[in-house]
Amino acid sequence: MNLLSSASIFSFFTIISRILGYLRDILIAIFLGASIFADAFFVAFRLPNTFRRLFAEGTFNAAFIPSYTASKIEGKKKGKAFADEVLNLLFFILIFLVTLAEIFTPYLVYIIAPGFIEDDNKFNLAIEFTRITFPFLLFVSLSSFFSGILNSNNKFAAASAAPIILNVVLIASILIAYNLNLDIAEKLSYGVTIAGIIQLFFLIYVTDKYYKPRLKIKLKVSKRVKFFFRKLIPSILSSGVTQINILIGTIIASFQAGAVSYLYYADRVYQINLAIAGIAVGTVSLPALSKAFKKRNLPKMFNIQNKSLELSLLFSIPASLGLILASREIVNGLFGYGSFSLSDVLMTAKALMYFGYGVIAFALIKVLANFFFARDNTKIPFYISTFIVFLNLTISLSFFKIVGFLIIPIATSISTWTGVIIYLYLLNKYDFLFLQSKLFNSIIKIIISSLVMSLVLILLLEKFSNYLDYSYIYKSVYLLFIVGFAGFIYLISCYLLGLLKIKNYKTN
Repeated sequence: MNLLSSASIFSFFTIISRILGYLRDILIAIFLGASIFADAFFVAFRLPNTFRRLFAEGTFNAAFIPSYTASKIEGKKKGKAFADEVLNLLFFILIFLVTLAEIFTPYLVYIIAPGFIEDDNKFNLAIEFTRITFPFLLFVSLSSFFSGILNSNNKFAAASAAPIILNVVLIASILIAYNLNLDIAEKLSYGVTIAGIIQLFFLIYVTDKYYKPRLKIKLKVSKRVKFFFRKLIPSILSSGVTQINILIGTIIASFQAGAVSYLYYADRVYQINLAIAGIAVGTVSLPALSKAFKKRNLPKMFNIQNKSLELSLLFSIPASLGLILASREIVNGLFGYGSFSLSDVLMTAKALMYFGYGVIAFALIKVLANFFFARDNTKIPFYISTFIVFLNLTISLSFFKIVGFLIIPIATSISTWTGVIIYLYLLNKYDFLFLQSKLFNSIIKIIISSLVMSLVLILLLEKFSNYLDYSYIYKSVYLLFIVGFAGFIYLISCYLLGLLKIKNYKTN
């Protein structure tokens, strides 16, 4: 297995999905802007979408893959029996949770967006949209189970391509609603749940070669499945700490008009970098790490760890610098149209810049947590993540009245960097991490290439500043050219410095 090629496959489909996601959000910005309809939809979409990210972007895999891998090593029948039992329990637990959420939706919306209670119209819209979107949680969580089966077999393409369905359906929902003069926000909400159903059946079909699902009611639960579910809850908090921090940010931001939308749009931009630098690398490395640990092959395990860190930094360092330097131009080029005013652009850009300072940490924390997950250790990541969430909440609440909603991305970045430092300290303390000298040499080369890219980016932004103005209709074309050319320069620099050799990322 090669980490670079596997991560590239995962990243390719993820990038396609995120590009379609940007198109979706551009359309939402044009037709809804930062209105109460946008705020209500984003809150309704936030909770099931947070669970989508938690389950689909590594959290479920963190608990499932090590246990499933161990079962398969003992025999195919044991692996199948374990998977069946997990699927059955997961299905009935999710049905119960979705039913509860549908009954108690007003209380759920109050918890997610307490600031909405001051506006009856916005609060009622959020309740209506949440009831429509929440079944998505059932379908996307079951989809994550089938993605875990595929990833365990080192098949990453279909699982990474599945989210494309969500964006295609939502884009279609917007266009249909607009052309038929229907309620766009309401039709978007229906589109979320419909996309979840299609995605689930797509993954069931693709997984058929490796696993055929079997649903049945079974009262007795095996020890291995009990152990898996005991790991699942801590891993949800551990692997999804960034998403939990964003959810907390949404709750706090609901007290400031438009802030929920600003954070949503900023979150959408930096998430593509996180998807490649953290989620892609973490997803493709975990099965290899788990197998190496089960077979007690420590040299191979340490090699995978170093390659994972290098690959994560290769993607995240230039992304961080790019977002910090060009946050205004990026937001303006992507969303600065229609109902999304210049003021909305400036506020969103500030949030994006502060998220940019944390991009490297957001990516690293996904990779570092795997070094514990591969050892079936979810307790330590759970404790670290609890501290990160507590620190984020403390900073956000302490300074929200002074700084406003911008304290949320600032607090998220600070708390996540603190978590990275704690991870590195504990991994070193328990001798779980062996950093090779080649890694430090590669980091220096990555920094040099990133600085070259940054210089080119600054020069291009200055040269084409008139074409990136809010009033210029084709600004997105120039933005794509500038970002694409700066990215090309970065890749050329990395290649010349020997960073992009395929053989460097073999896990053997």
